[in-house]
Amino acid sequence: MKNASPSRTTRAELYAALDAYLAALKGQDPARCGWADTVHYTENNVALGIGEGLWGTISGLGSYDLRFADVDTGQVGFFGSVVETRDESPFTVRIKVAGGRIAEVEAIVVRAADSGLKFPEPLFEHKPALNEILKPSERAPRARMISLADGYFDTLQLNDGTIFTRIHPHCMRVENGVRTTHNPALTLTSVARLGCEEQLRLGYYRYDDRLRARRYELVDEERGLVLARAFIDHCGRLGKYRLTDGTQVESPVRRPHSFYVLELFKIKEGAIEQIEANFITVPYGMPSPWDERC
Repeated sequence: MKNASPSRTTRAELYAALDAYLAALKGQDPARCGWADTVHYTENNVALGIGEGLWGTISGLGSYDLRFADVDTGQVGFFGSVVETRDESPFTVRIKVAGGRIAEVEAIVVRAADSGLKFPEPLFEHKPALNEILKPSERAPRARMISLADGYFDTLQLNDGTIFTRIHPHCMRVENGVRTTHNPALTLTSVARLGCEEQLRLGYYRYDDRLRARRYELVDEERGLVLARAFIDHCGRLGKYRLTDGTQVESPVRRPHSFYVLELFKIKEGAIEQIEANFITVPYGMPSPWDERC
C-alpha cells in the first residue's frame, strides 16, 4: 500500500507561519518560531545564523503589510518595513515552510545609510492591485507568469527599447518604497514621469548590463503574483548614449557594482500590471548563497 502524499500547506497556515516569524523578530526572540532541523537563513545576500543581523537591532515593525503565498511550494512572502532605533527601512522576506516548520528565510533590509543610493524617503502605501484576488478568467498558468516576469528582466538587460514581455499601459513600479513611474515629482531619473513600458521603450536602462542568477521560487496564482530574485550587474563602462527618441543622456552608473533584488510582479490578463521591488547595492558580481543549494 502506497503512503498518502503529504497535504499542501494552506494559505492560512503559511500566513500563520509568517505572523509567528514577524512576532518573534519584533520581540528579538527566535525561540518563538518553529524551526526545521536544518535552516538556510540569509539577510542582504549573506548567510547568517538564526538570531543574527536584524534580530539584534529591530525595535519595531511598520504598518505596511503586503503578503502573498505559494501553496504548491509551501512558501510565503512579505513586503513591509522595519524600525531600527530611528530609521524605518523597506523590508522583504521570503519564508519556506516544510512540515509545519520554517526551513528557509531570505530577507532584504534596505538601510538608507548603508545603501549608497540617493532615494527619497520611502512611502509605505497600500496598493489595492497587489492585494486583489483575480477572477479565474484573469489568471495565467504558473509557467506563463514566470515567463512574463523573466521577459521583463530580458527587457531590462542591455535595454535597447525592445520589449520581451507584456506590460499594462498603466503599470506602476515602486522601488525601495518610492514610486519610479508616473511620478513627475521624482527628479531621481529623467524618465520617472513616464509609464513603465514608455521608459523601457526609450532604452533608458541600457546601463543594466546583466540580469543574472534569476530565480522564481514563489508564485501566488490566485493573486497573480510572482516573486523573483536576481542580481543587476553594472560594469560602469557606458558613458553617454542615445535613447530611442534621439535624446542623449549619460549613464548614472560609472563604477562596477551590482544590485541584489527581490522583485514582485502582478500578472493580470496576461500582462504585468504592477511591480514592487526592494534592492540593495552589493559588490560587483557577488554570488548568491542560495546558488549553493541548487
